[in-house]
Amino acid sequence: MMDRHLTHAGEPLAELALRLRAAETGGWTEDGARALVESLGRRWDEVRDQASTSGDGTRDAEAGDLRLRPVGPAEERYVEKEAYLELVASLTTTTPHAGPAPAPDPVRQAEIFRAAKDELFDELGEPSAIGSYGSMGPYFAPTPAWGAPFLRWRGKRDTLELRAGSRGPELVLAPTAPGENWLWSLGHGEEHAISGYFGSRPGPANAGLSLPGRWSARSWETLTDALAAFFTTLPAEFAALGIARVIPVYGRVGGSAPILFDIDADDRLMLASYAERDIDPASFGWGTVAEHPKSRDTWQNEYDPEWRFDAGGPGEPRGRALAEMVVATARAEGVASPDDLLIGGEGEDIRPYAVRYYGLGLATV
Repeated sequence: MMDRHLTHAGEPLAELALRLRAAETGGWTEDGARALVESLGRRWDEVRDQASTSGDGTRDAEAGDLRLRPVGPAEERYVEKEAYLELVASLTTTTPHAGPAPAPDPVRQAEIFRAAKDELFDELGEPSAIGSYGSMGPYFAPTPAWGAPFLRWRGKRDTLELRAGSRGPELVLAPTAPGENWLWSLGHGEEHAISGYFGSRPGPANAGLSLPGRWSARSWETLTDALAAFFTTLPAEFAALGIARVIPVYGRVGGSAPILFDIDADDRLMLASYAERDIDPASFGWGTVAEHPKSRDTWQNEYDPEWRFDAGGPGEPRGRALAEMVVATARAEGVASPDDLLIGGEGEDIRPYAVRYYGLGLATV
């Protein structure tokens, strides 16, 4: 593998991260933002001009970009005196034979994000939070189709974040309160109110952090949509974040709640069903270990569970088909409604983080 170094305008990622964490932001007022930009060796008018054309955060970033996101009318309720919501530094990779910026390929994007994560861990230590924004980034901005992982080093006033951008990782410095106010506002309980997942760890960095409540899937159609989105990007995001976890799903059936499915995710997504043969799991799309031999790495006993599905690595899962397979199997087993499907709490324990799978709309047991 080629040696890679993540940079912003030629500055190594770790050095930039340290400078941003130590920077004075002046409460993110106009004067504070100007001083911040100039302390980074950039011209205020150059960065300010970009802010005026990309206020919704949706403009594709070129490698080496530095851009501000101003507070717009829709964001005013989340701020106090801030004039800007974030400063974004777009990253690129350099090698001895560097080529153009990488195409938005899920495998490559996950690989580069993981490299950035590893560089920042060495300098900044364990993030205070990890997760995925799902389909909806801060202040309702769209996210990359391959996935939306993030790592966050939270501060009392300012927070540093590594997140997925349309062309590669972005290092973001932002005032802490507005982003958390926005996330909290999503806890109103409507279907799909929050997407993705959020993991936080105990410690001083997260003192005062309040997380919103979850929403519940009220129909099989809603659950199918939620599972489809989750499955589509899960291996790319877990590969990017360096996560490996088996997430069990239980179902209330006939007065008990046995385990019905396992979701095995790292840099590859595999599913397992504990269904009995009398509902004909193969008719829903499930296979055996002979058809999905890589599943033996997780479940060594070919009959426990008997039914598996190897959905592939980053960019490969067919999320909609997988979701329909799981939902059809659950209903055939006698699960009456989405309220009767439950995520096993052991799947939310990704130490040192406690993870909430907001986007699924399922309760935890």
